[in-house]
Amino acid sequence: MLKEILSKREIKNVVWVAAGGSNGGNYPGHYFLDHEAKKLQSQMYTSNEFVYATPKYVNKNTFAIIVSMRGTPETCQAAKIAKEKGAVTMALYVDESELTEICDYKIAYESIMFDESDQSKTNAAVGLRLAMEILKETEGFAYYKEAVHAFEILDKIYNKAKKYCLTLAKDWAELNKSEKVISVLASGPSYAAGYIFSICNIMEMLQIVSPTINCCEFFHGPFEILDENTSVFLLISEGRTRPLDERALDFLKRHGGKKVYTLDARDLGILSFDEHIREYFNHLLFAPILNNVYMKGLSVATGVDYTTRKYMWKEKY
Repeated sequence: MLKEILSKREIKNVVWVAAGGSNGGNYPGHYFLDHEAKKLQSQMYTSNEFVYATPKYVNKNTFAIIVSMRGTPETCQAAKIAKEKGAVTMALYVDESELTEICDYKIAYESIMFDESDQSKTNAAVGLRLAMEILKETEGFAYYKEAVHAFEILDKIYNKAKKYCLTLAKDWAELNKSEKVISVLASGPSYAAGYIFSICNIMEMLQIVSPTINCCEFFHGPFEILDENTSVFLLISEGRTRPLDERALDFLKRHGGKKVYTLDARDLGILSFDEHIREYFNHLLFAPILNNVYMKGLSVATGVDYTTRKYMWKEKY
């Protein structure tokens, strides 16, 4: 697909468009291009912001990657606008919908919600793979083979990590089952995994307040809420920004209490990936572990069915 696209036009920028968890799932691909590309520009937009405030640079040199499981209305509208501006559009999807009819190209993915899904074929994984392919075809990517191997072993590493976390998650859930607020800290390549855990898993599915805080920004205001009773869930990523997470951990150890919890990518097997590309795979381990182990564990402990909603799919919004 990319060879066909690039034979017809020059791609100068990539836009990632989606809503909710799909928006968060675009982060690994965007983060990779944002840090590895020398000329190619990458940016993320939530669907309705793209609709109402479409960037002026979007044109025939834009590659728009648009993601929705089943064709969220505002995401479909964003796809229409991207096409009107001349961009080449690609839909990432689970079920065929208006989105797949609108877009020029499409790739199906598997949802992280299901244990049987192959984690190398989820929306975040497909997006990251696309980003790596785009860079390879436009500017070159020195560690492409290492990245391909990482995708090949990803699902195996995930399943091993899942088993490792089951008892840990059960204990965490039991300790936090009565909490009204659970703060999630993350940074760098893992930030969106924390964001999805907050807005989709804890708030949407379990109706518990959960702010997402960047570990760097923690020291510019949010740390004032910390005391020995504060519930904090910290993701420690592997890669260049790991010291930022460790700085937050050091402060949490000094001023927090027994409800400070850390999940370290090293304990999930990320060191199995080549050192040159492993930081880009933090999200692909964290996000499904948080959804399939920690969220579901908290659902059991609280007695809240994670498939229930108060407003979503029920109210007009």
